[in-house]
Amino acid sequence: MSTDADNAGAFSLDLSADVREMRDWVHEFAADVIRPAGAEWDEREETPWPILEEAAKIGLYSLDFFAQQWFEPSGLGIPVAFEELFWGDAGIGLSLVGSGLAAVSVASTGTQEQVGEWIPQMFGGPGEVKLGAFCSSEPDAGSDVGAIRTRAVYDEAADEWTLNGTKTWATNGGIADVHVIVASVDPTLKTRGQASFIVPPGTPGLSQGQKFRKHGIRASHTAEVVLDNVRVPGRCLVGGKEKLDERLARVREGGHGGEQAAMRTFEASRPSVAAMAIGVARAAVEYASDYAKDRVQFGRPIGQNQGVAFMLADMHASVDAARLLTWRAAWMARNRRPFTHAEGSMSKLVAGETAVRVTEQAIQILGGNGYTREYPVERWHRDAKIFTIFEGTSEIQRMLIGRAVTGLDVR
Repeated sequence: MSTDADNAGAFSLDLSADVREMRDWVHEFAADVIRPAGAEWDEREETPWPILEEAAKIGLYSLDFFAQQWFEPSGLGIPVAFEELFWGDAGIGLSLVGSGLAAVSVASTGTQEQVGEWIPQMFGGPGEVKLGAFCSSEPDAGSDVGAIRTRAVYDEAADEWTLNGTKTWATNGGIADVHVIVASVDPTLKTRGQASFIVPPGTPGLSQGQKFRKHGIRASHTAEVVLDNVRVPGRCLVGGKEKLDERLARVREGGHGGEQAAMRTFEASRPSVAAMAIGVARAAVEYASDYAKDRVQFGRPIGQNQGVAFMLADMHASVDAARLLTWRAAWMARNRRPFTHAEGSMSKLVAGETAVRVTEQAIQILGGNGYTREYPVERWHRDAKIFTIFEGTSEIQRMLIGRAVTGLDVR
């Protein structure tokens, strides 16, 4: 006989009424505001501040909205919301959710005081939209986070940390109000000798380096962040110095040092990133399906041709499969179920690869039209590729899954 405790957090494919209502609300904004602006901001390659402001006015770009979805009981609030936003447009969608990675990095390992002080400053409000940036990757340290060279040195007399180094591929890098920097405090310990630091708004020494002109997600700002003798108060060490000292002492004595700063953030965010990819993939599948019903060749809709119909069947099935993997991982994370088989990595791997494949197939179904900028599928294909690269490449996800399922040190 089951008890209420046994049923707590029980898995269901039926979204709650609250999540369905939120989904429809976000979808309306994506359809009416985001999608019509996608091509324009892709061409401009600029942060879509007017759309951020519109989202802030209705409460969509806000700490309150993200917190509500993050703590939604089933764990599906964030994946459902992100799928709808990225169904609208990936570049604009990433501008709307890009601050979330910095917020998660502080929320997952920071003190209550840090969460209360800094996360609100990553969002701001209507008329005063603000951004956060999580900075981990470096020119020589992408997938290899152990190669991070940015250093953080502590001045005990002043209770300050000095940061020096260069970060790259930072979403909102240089234009954010609050930057979270992953730096090495003890290079001899590699990943276990790293910590995260909050750099407050207007801190001297932090500047934007090169802004990247990208293949896709062009409306999202991506740039280098240069740290030149950036001094931050001791209270800006995420989690606090006492916790850091205890962790480093355990590592030096040969014990377990806990999860590395960047890896904990990425692992928590993988189902969310998978949902972004699903949004792009779903947009392409729906568009190609509608096109196949309306496009007439040789006297009948091209969707009546088995070659097209079978392709669409595989596309729809792939998107649904990716979504199920993503919902499973999000539910497990919300209910503190361990990813014993790297379920978070599975969701991102399958969703990212699916997005690339189905957006390419959508172009094929549209033929020459799909290859032009008059139709959105070529943009969605360009946008989709990032999901096999950022926050852990597909190869890194396969390595993590391989380690989990074999128990071997796969390299």
